[in-house]
Amino acid sequence: MTPSDSKASSDFIRTIIAQDIKEGKYEGPVHTRFPPEPNGYLHIGHAKSICLNFGIAAEHTGGLCNLRFDDTNPVKEEAEYIEAIREDVRWLGFDWGDREYYASDYFDRLYEFALRLVREGRAYVDDLTPEEIREYRGTPFEAGRESPYRNRTVEENLDLLERMRKGEFPDGSRVLRAKIDMAHPNLNMRDPVMYRVLHAPHHRTGNRWCIYPMYDFAHGQSDAIEGITHSICTLEFEDHRPLYDWFLDALKIHHPRQIEFARLNLTHTVMSKRKLLKLVEEGHVEGWDDPRMPTLSGLRRRGYTPEAIRDFCARIGVAKKDSTVDIALLEHCLREDLNKKAPRVMGVLRPLKIVIKNYPAGKVDELNAVNNPEDPSAGTRKVPFSGVLYIERDDFMEDPPKKFYRLAPGREVRLRYAYFITCVDVIKDEKTGEIVELHCTYDPETRGGDAPDERKVKATLHWVSAAHAIPAEVRLFDHLFSEADPEKGMEEKDFPALLNPDSRKTLKECFVEPSLKGAAPGRQFQLERLGYFCVDSKDSREDHLVLNRTVTLRDTWAKIRKKEAKKQGG
Repeated sequence: MTPSDSKASSDFIRTIIAQDIKEGKYEGPVHTRFPPEPNGYLHIGHAKSICLNFGIAAEHTGGLCNLRFDDTNPVKEEAEYIEAIREDVRWLGFDWGDREYYASDYFDRLYEFALRLVREGRAYVDDLTPEEIREYRGTPFEAGRESPYRNRTVEENLDLLERMRKGEFPDGSRVLRAKIDMAHPNLNMRDPVMYRVLHAPHHRTGNRWCIYPMYDFAHGQSDAIEGITHSICTLEFEDHRPLYDWFLDALKIHHPRQIEFARLNLTHTVMSKRKLLKLVEEGHVEGWDDPRMPTLSGLRRRGYTPEAIRDFCARIGVAKKDSTVDIALLEHCLREDLNKKAPRVMGVLRPLKIVIKNYPAGKVDELNAVNNPEDPSAGTRKVPFSGVLYIERDDFMEDPPKKFYRLAPGREVRLRYAYFITCVDVIKDEKTGEIVELHCTYDPETRGGDAPDERKVKATLHWVSAAHAIPAEVRLFDHLFSEADPEKGMEEKDFPALLNPDSRKTLKECFVEPSLKGAAPGRQFQLERLGYFCVDSKDSREDHLVLNRTVTLRDTWAKIRKKEAKKQGG
């Protein structure tokens, strides 16, 4: 059910559950559920709920967690989303066994529940329009008004409800409402709608139904049918809890306990599926799995690992009050995970050609390179070295400023795993003056990167052999939104004004070492000195390698924590 690296933690939800177990509140094991709506792809915010629900179940003997699709709105639901949700939950490392359910599985029972409430005088069919219902509802500061149809007889309500079910009325013409209290201080208790007329085919039930239950009615009763003990929701459902309890008490059925927690807010990110869908539909991104999206499929394609996301969810914990987490913490968790297991390779993103004038013509040297200094068991690999190389263009300056220690005319540097080289000449384009080639010499006595006379150099550069390197397209990703709080910015600006114009840069003329030939889609590694990368799962081919930068090597979160520690200590 849950990954072996998942750690039990302590928070207010787990404290409540522990107390319920101690008091013997429920028979049987702890039973939770993850209930996504199949109207979009899951995002990093859903990962927090997935880890919480599946994690809590796994922490208790015999604990269970269901995957239930809340498919009560046929207009917005697609089979594509259902399959994507399954894939994302499994990718995160969780398994629901044979407990995959759908709210539509319970349409018959939900309708029977509705009939029971009508027979008991607790629900009625209303002819008010949606606009009139909102008007009659009142405000938080004034009571609502009763519908003129509120006091229909039970017989009339039963007849109208059955005719609604048979499809006699057009969309929006009638609804079934619970009869509670139009003066209740909680607006959700002012005769909420239970069913609406909607002539739309359902992805599972086809045209069998033309009335569909509202979420507030389907939610609690679905929990009850499945024997859920603890219904864990995000904080926006706190005001809905009295209604959740009212339906269950009125129907006198199994009563789970609803507990709310604060949803995840992340800087430079939007979590609204409606806004994410707008990004996709308006073409601001290339799809739900665009590597800049906060969707789990987007993060997976970018190179994020399930271990890093689970670690992130464990670190941010569970709170009762909304707050915003710096995206730098998510990136920090990713770096920590990839640093331990990502093999190191060399690649050059903006190549500058180097010709080693004194290197024997046609000679190829096979040098030993460490695969992962954090994991000795990863061993070494052979990297070819020749007389013509590529280095990073930024690693050379013709007129270097003070403290620039990389390659410059007359300066000696180390090539990683290879030799010391010295720049002796700079070749430029006659028309543009652009540097196109460097001529260097090498010291054959420094093979492996150390000098016998123990002389030191101040810089070590990565490189690839021009004759052996593999061409690659490299995509450099940054935050999709420039502003730290784009949700707030959307109150005043539209999407294009908030998007980061540099969220994606594509470099077409890159080179990587030959060990990446035929690299499988999704393969992860560190390009030394450049960052963590993965092979793109959609666009990379055998004859066209495409790499996505997952995250840079610079750890912003570690710097933030270090700065905070200094302040506290000082």
